[in-house]
Amino acid sequence: MRWNSIRFRLTLWYAAALVLGLGLFASLVWLSLRQRLLQELDRDLAGRSSRFEQYFRGESAEVANNDQLTDELEEFCQALPPDSYIDLRGSNGFEFHFPGSSAPRAADLRMAQSRFASAGVTFDLEAGAPMANLIHTLQLLRLLLLSLLPVVILIACVGGAWLSARALRPIQDITDAAKAISIENLSERLPVPPTGDELARLTQVLNGMLARLEAAVKQLSQFAADASHELRTPLAVIRTTAELALRRARAAESYRESLAEVAAETERMTQLVENLLALARSGTEASQMPRSPLDLAALLREVCAELRSLAETRQIEMDVRFLESKPGDTAVVISGNRMALRRLFVILLDNAIKYSPPGSAVRVALALEAGRAAVTIEDSGAGVSPADLPHIFERYYRGERGGEGHGIGLALADRIARAHGAAIEVRSSPGAASVFRVSFALSASANLQIAALS
Repeated sequence: MRWNSIRFRLTLWYAAALVLGLGLFASLVWLSLRQRLLQELDRDLAGRSSRFEQYFRGESAEVANNDQLTDELEEFCQALPPDSYIDLRGSNGFEFHFPGSSAPRAADLRMAQSRFASAGVTFDLEAGAPMANLIHTLQLLRLLLLSLLPVVILIACVGGAWLSARALRPIQDITDAAKAISIENLSERLPVPPTGDELARLTQVLNGMLARLEAAVKQLSQFAADASHELRTPLAVIRTTAELALRRARAAESYRESLAEVAAETERMTQLVENLLALARSGTEASQMPRSPLDLAALLREVCAELRSLAETRQIEMDVRFLESKPGDTAVVISGNRMALRRLFVILLDNAIKYSPPGSAVRVALALEAGRAAVTIEDSGAGVSPADLPHIFERYYRGERGGEGHGIGLALADRIARAHGAAIEVRSSPGAASVFRVSFALSASANLQIAALS
């Protein structure tokens, strides 16, 4: 047992507390017994003095001279316990000593003094009793205490060390289990003692921490796998295009086409990396996605203005209902992260434009419903089949519609919405438009002007 271990310190503190407690207990027992024996001896001496005084009063009234009185008193004292001491002195010069006046007074006598008057004479009475038995009893008790207490303390310390080792055994088990856990087996958990005490609660907290670490490592591993999987194709296209362009001399137009293809793949790869990074960040705690009050209407105006040129190049009209009023007339304040929500609406609008045929329209609406702000984005596409609808928010799922995407955008949008306490609802069927609806809780301090909404 190491001197700096918890077991050693627990045993040391236990031994110190035990020595202090038993020492205090032994001292109190010894002092209590001594006080009790002295009180009993004092009561006995008081009884002797009282009986001697009564006898002296009776005999002094009957006898004629002091010699006869002395003989009577001597005879009375013979009936007292052995080694008793009596000393009587009167103001008229009368003296009586028992044992005789030549016997020296013992040094270990307990004395009781009293004064009384008889026949006009004042007497001082001193009665004594030996303390040898009392001292012998106290010495025997002290010997027993001094001899037995170290044995009791030694036994208690050995038992305390055993108990501390038994009580701390779960810590050793937890330590051994923690040493065996590494990044390769983060799914392992520490054994929870079936005691329900502090150790059990600590183990549960540590297991919760391991679960969070496992989730974080899985998220990093998933991000690495996602990145390697999704970046493989555009990188292969770029390399193949470059190799074909360099294989032999070509016309300037052919080189421009190759460079344009490389630039397009680079742009797609850049967008893919941004989406992957955003998707990885969206899975972290909300503390890493700080929120602040923001105007949802103003944010939607900004996103719609940014994507309007894309819609025009595809001959798609953007029907934005709530923008009919002047900017600033409608303040729909929510608590959110501006960059994350901007990416959410860019993803939904980009999908709506992508799957709408030329000459059609994409409709964007903002409405207030029972203390919530609902953003609705409706495309004019061919709809989503019932088989695909439950899976469109899964990573890399493209379904029957396919397209140019990587199946990451909607998964990222769903993560962002959930991080803001919202959820994306989808209504769609084959051959009909798809409607994406996101509902946010309004900020408590928002000054909503419902009449400004069309």
